[in-house]
Amino acid sequence: MPDSIVIIPTYNEKENIERMIRKVFSLPHDFHLLIIDDGSPDGTAAIVKGLQTEFPERLFIEERQGKQGLGTAYIHGFKWSIQHKYDFIFEMDADFSHNPSDLLKLRQACAEGADMAIGSRYVKGVNVVNWPMSRVLMSYYASVYVRFVTGIDVHDATAGFVCYKRRVLETIRLDKIKFVGYAFQIEMKYTTIKHGFKVVEIPIIFTDRTEGTSKMSTGIFREAFFGVIQMKFNSIFRKYPEGE
Repeated sequence: MPDSIVIIPTYNEKENIERMIRKVFSLPHDFHLLIIDDGSPDGTAAIVKGLQTEFPERLFIEERQGKQGLGTAYIHGFKWSIQHKYDFIFEMDADFSHNPSDLLKLRQACAEGADMAIGSRYVKGVNVVNWPMSRVLMSYYASVYVRFVTGIDVHDATAGFVCYKRRVLETIRLDKIKFVGYAFQIEMKYTTIKHGFKVVEIPIIFTDRTEGTSKMSTGIFREAFFGVIQMKFNSIFRKYPEGE
């Protein structure tokens, strides 16, 4: 039984999805792929289903109705992956902003003792390509803000390129994860650390998408800004059992 599953949420990613699938499957490790498609009107799901005939034992798709948010897509994927007993469960974007080859580095970090490995843009300087300076600064200082409010020692709290050991996701009460947008990534890291799991940051180079359309919005940033304060406040009254 292969031990690694990569979860990729999609909404209108027809320009990227086939190339991404083929790239992941070309890596020198037997990664499986789970696509969570939120009813893409551009035919993303049809492309994936067409490729399932070529990769019947490695490529899976779960289709949902309408845009339900990044966080709920990952929670859906986490539950599916736990049910299918994968040991290493990954989050990754479809648009090549994350280099699929770095999956190997994240998996190695978890195989060598980490419970959560974060593909980090900021753990060693600022490693972002093709972003306007305004967005680089917003993203960088978002993580500074998260560290200040929550006290967690993570340089890239909003990173969406992550490897979890299955036991982390089995321990976290996934139905209690509140946020669905940008703040989802922060909440997952914060909750993992509060449970006492070992979190490491692996430096990566983040390259902004060249195909398709970004899903970022001011509403997503607003959720993150106010959500961090609310999350910290709520945690005062919550018990986090130590990870087994």
